[in-house]
This record gives sequence, structure tokens and C-alpha cells, in this order.
Amino acid sequence: MFPRMDDIMRLCCEISAHDKIKVAVKSSAKGAAVAGGTAFVGGLVGGPVGIAVGGAVGGLLGSWMTSGQFQPLPQILMELPKTQKEKLCEDIMGVLGRLDWMNATQLIALVMANATLKEQVAATLISYVTKQLRAEVRFQD
Repeated sequence: MFPRMDDIMRLCCEISAHDKIKVAVKSSAKGAAVAGGTAFVGGLVGGPVGIAVGGAVGGLLGSWMTSGQFQPLPQILMELPKTQKEKLCEDIMGVLGRLDWMNATQLIALVMANATLKEQVAATLISYVTKQLRAEVRFQD
């Protein structure tokens, strides 16, 4: 669908690396597995009361395990499934408009040289990450 998707993904990685953006994607599946597993073990050990206690302890443990795990945004972007990459590229193309480039290096140079365009691309990227990926964004100093 997007013949220049690799160029746009490299641009997004370059901007997020330049701005030192890190994100924490909440891994609800991991937390749910921990909560369910401890509830199950609690049920085996303590019956109905064990299920309640195991579920409560597992919920707290699962919440603690999945909170605050920040990773560099370029790493997250490169691991996105194709459909999510296409959606991100569509959003970024809306910002780039009719900008013409030959390869990723030229695209990065054009965007980085234009402060307004760079800010618009960064804002679109952050908006995508927070809304579509439901991630918490942090800028490293």
C-alpha cells in the first residue's frame, strides 16, 4: 500500500532517536496471565478463599511487573505489525503532504532541516503512539 513505508519508518525512528523518546507499552496480557495463574494456584491451595487471595495478590504482582518498562521508541516502531506501520505511515503522509524525496536519507534530511515540519511529524508520531498503542511517552534529558 505504501511503497515508501520503509523511508517513513526510518524517518520516525530518526526523529524519535534524536528526541530521545521512550515509551512504556502496557502489557496487559502478561499482567492478566500472572493474576490468573496466582488465582488458580490459590484455588488449588486454599479453595474459594484461596482464589480470592491469589487473584488479589496476582493482580498486584501483575500490575507491578508491567508498569514503567520504558523502551526506546525506534525499537517499538520496528517491532510493529505491518497493519500498524501502514496506519502510522498514512498519518505521517498526511503531514508530509506533497513532499518529494528519492530515498530515506533525503527524506530525513528534508524533514530535519525544516523545524516546523519536524515538529509536526514528531507530534503526529507521539499522537499515534499514545492513541493507537496506548503507550506512555517519556522524553529523556
